[in-house]
Amino acid sequence: MALSELPQLGLDETAEGMNDPKIIVALDFADARHAFEFSHRIDPGQCRLKVGKELFTRAGPGLVKSLVADGFDIFLDLKFHDIPNTVRQAARAAAELGVWMFNVHALGGEAMMRAARAGIDDAAQRPLLVAVTILTSQTDSDLAALGIDRPLPELVESLARRALDCGLDGVVCSAHEAPALRASLGAAALLVTPGIRPDWATADDQQRILTPEAALAGGASYLVIGRPITRADDPAAALERIQASIREAA
Repeated sequence: MALSELPQLGLDETAEGMNDPKIIVALDFADARHAFEFSHRIDPGQCRLKVGKELFTRAGPGLVKSLVADGFDIFLDLKFHDIPNTVRQAARAAAELGVWMFNVHALGGEAMMRAARAGIDDAAQRPLLVAVTILTSQTDSDLAALGIDRPLPELVESLARRALDCGLDGVVCSAHEAPALRASLGAAALLVTPGIRPDWATADDQQRILTPEAALAGGASYLVIGRPITRADDPAAALERIQASIREAA
């Protein structure tokens, strides 16, 4: 059963009563050595890990397999966007790596999103599948330059609905978009939110940020957090500090 089909439960529980960490740590490292140095300093039961384009391109699927073997749930953040058959095969390959979640671009269209879902339907353990609607770096003027004159919030909601209609589990969205999407899409949709910064961390190059507590209160399902944890002198302590603040706010 997909996670999106489960009833909404408490902060730290799934239907089986197992731990369900809400924090996905972004492994924004340039190479496998630094990624592994970091992963060996944290407990797989306390968070998930996100592997993005740079690290995957440098280190390849072997890195993902090793992290999975070490007990980590992996969000493979490659944002597949191609013809349906190519995406179907890529989705099947992601499932074979044993990832917990991966994503596609909703702008690839309904046929592509349905193909991605079809590519994992017969997986031994089906990963969660979410769609990126509009990149958080894009603005209304960026969309207008591409010939898209629809207001950004309206476009995001429309793409999110199409993703769910195509059998996906949810979307990646800005934490600022989460309240409206939660109200529109209902309780079962997964909302994965980047741009999360605890109140004690610097914003770095993030523009539209929210604290973990505010993001979860606004309807986020999972929080993508990078440098406040990965660049901390004690990553495990930084992770626990964030989790403690989440528990206190729950």
